[in-house]
Amino acid sequence: MALDPTTRLILVLGLGAGASSLAGRALDPLVGVIGGEFGATAERVALLSTAFALPYALVQPVLGPIGDAAGKQRVIRICLVVLTLALLASAFAPDLASLAVLRVIAGGAAGGVFPLAIAAVGDGVPMDRRQVALSRLLVAGLTGSVIGGALSAALEPIIGWRGVQALCALAALGGLVALRGQAPAHPPRRFDLGEALRRYGVIFRLPAARVLFFSVFVEGALLFGIFPFLAPLFVERGLAGASGGVAEAGLAVTFYAFGGFVFAALAPWMLRRFGQVRMIMLGGAACAFGLVSLAFAPFAWFAIAACLVFGLGFYMVHSSIQTRVTEVAPAARGTAVALHAFHFFLGQSLGPVVMGAMRAVLGPQAALLACAAGMVVLAVWLAPRGPKAALR
Repeated sequence: MALDPTTRLILVLGLGAGASSLAGRALDPLVGVIGGEFGATAERVALLSTAFALPYALVQPVLGPIGDAAGKQRVIRICLVVLTLALLASAFAPDLASLAVLRVIAGGAAGGVFPLAIAAVGDGVPMDRRQVALSRLLVAGLTGSVIGGALSAALEPIIGWRGVQALCALAALGGLVALRGQAPAHPPRRFDLGEALRRYGVIFRLPAARVLFFSVFVEGALLFGIFPFLAPLFVERGLAGASGGVAEAGLAVTFYAFGGFVFAALAPWMLRRFGQVRMIMLGGAACAFGLVSLAFAPFAWFAIAACLVFGLGFYMVHSSIQTRVTEVAPAARGTAVALHAFHFFLGQSLGPVVMGAMRAVLGPQAALLACAAGMVVLAVWLAPRGPKAALR
């Protein structure tokens, strides 16, 4: 049976998006393993997350307008080529510094995949069906996160973290192959730097855009510094098994991603039952509940299950922001989504630094409580703010 155009678009773009998400999350449970090989502390190895997320953010102001001009799917294909090569080279990194440089290259390349896939869906799907369509694209990214967290922890004892990186390269190559037969939505046009800068000025003058960009920056900073410290948290709480927290951290990242799958399945019902405004507030509350439960978990499986609730809440909030961003500037959708990704991954890049500092000053549990309180405040402030077309 032939797929309808929307389903085919999401499936094809989703393969590339899933590969980029896989690359981003695969090393999170392996902080202790990599640190042991290179003789580095958990705090230093955790900065590999920053090495991936920061260039992911910084390429957005460039790749967004280029995607609008040259074609989003063309740019995605080029980025998948670079991502494949950087991940393959990472499998042979001789030291932590080399691995960090290759993570920078991989992060920059991944930055041209998922955000432009979101923009491409925004181009092809009407607003009344867009959040459901984006929730399905989100499933692809979540699949990458699940595989990244679960398989890296499960396969590391067999093939090592280097083998995990080689598998990530193979996944990126698979996404590239899937996109080869996809026809571009628009013919390419000449990139105009002056026009791109004018579009940035127009978007930043929109109050709704500033609200969304600030919100997604705070969201990234509050939540994504947690993942590299999951294995140390299990050890500190006395909840780690023989793996030294690696297996538990891998399961925690997996369950966090499963929370996104739950959201994707329930999104149509949630939007009908609550509407987007109330769903954001409920999502902030779910995030906070999950983080508080993680902070005081009496045993490992309780902490792992708490990450599912945390993940559900995060995607309730984040998917709503994504949908609003696709409507904030319809004539420059690739640029708007790129700026959204820029702020989100800039926040993510600061996350491990912020979490490391809070853990040093406040302790692990209080740091998680501070993040929980921040998400509640953010959700209540954000919920009624956004472009009018997206709020209806």
